[in-house]
Amino acid sequence: MPEKKKSVARLDSNYMQKYDAYIERQKRKKQRLVRRLVLFSVIVALAIGTMVTYHYKQRSLHAEKLEEYKALEEQLAKLKENEEEYKEEIQLLNDEEYILDIARTNYFLSKKGELIFKIPEEDPSY
Repeated sequence: MPEKKKSVARLDSNYMQKYDAYIERQKRKKQRLVRRLVLFSVIVALAIGTMVTYHYKQRSLHAEKLEEYKALEEQLAKLKENEEEYKEEIQLLNDEEYILDIARTNYFLSKKGELIFKIPEEDPSY
């Protein structure tokens, strides 16, 4: 069965004009509310996006600094090792016998009556 159309004549009365004005005000109120909510949502989305971006940048910066810290720790360990070696060498260089041994081996200095023979380091080819 087809639906019947209800047609009601609209009265142009003072009440209807006030009612139309009320409905119009309600529409504008709702429209302003929607605009405010959209604006607030956009601001919140921008703030969250900015914070997320900042967070990821800070994480990558932290990772870089952590790698740099580990590299510097390794370098510090090597330098401390070198420092220990240098301290030992300083102790040895304070010993006169050690200095004489170095002079004999590197500069071919000898004691009185001592002969020095230089032996080649490579094996002969024959």
